[in-house]
Amino acid sequence: MKTAIVYTTKHGCTDKCAHTLANNLEKETKLFNIEMEDDINLDHFDTVIVGGSIHAGMINKRIKSFINKNLTLLLEKKIGLFLCCMYEGDQALEQFQNAYPEPLRNKAEAHGLFGGEFEFEKMNFLEKAIVKKVANVEHSVSNINYANIKAFAEKIKS
Repeated sequence: MKTAIVYTTKHGCTDKCAHTLANNLEKETKLFNIEMEDDINLDHFDTVIVGGSIHAGMINKRIKSFINKNLTLLLEKKIGLFLCCMYEGDQALEQFQNAYPEPLRNKAEAHGLFGGEFEFEKMNFLEKAIVKKVANVEHSVSNINYANIKAFAEKIKS
């Protein structure tokens, strides 16, 4: 079974999570960062995992565009969806529901909330100011949930 992980990353958190997930899958897995690859052919993949991160309450527009362009094909595959965000609980779930269309969420065999990071070293001045004001965070912090990544991989493998 071939698996594609399609994702985008702004500051590297989603990239880190996608690679960790690929290592946990222990199968033939190909990573596609859609910031680097526009034309992705999913025909030869049995499983497609889509992941992104939340910035200013929204998932990356490239992920949204990829899903809209490929929704029919995605609904024919085994699907997994994950999200990197700093919220937990109901707020994270709400962001997940807003990020992915309902038909895709309903079809997905695995849903993952992988946590997130604020990496001040990789942010511009405006991003730092927003994070400081909105999240009340003054320095870099990582809340990646590796247990959730492992559980997601186990769910996809079953």
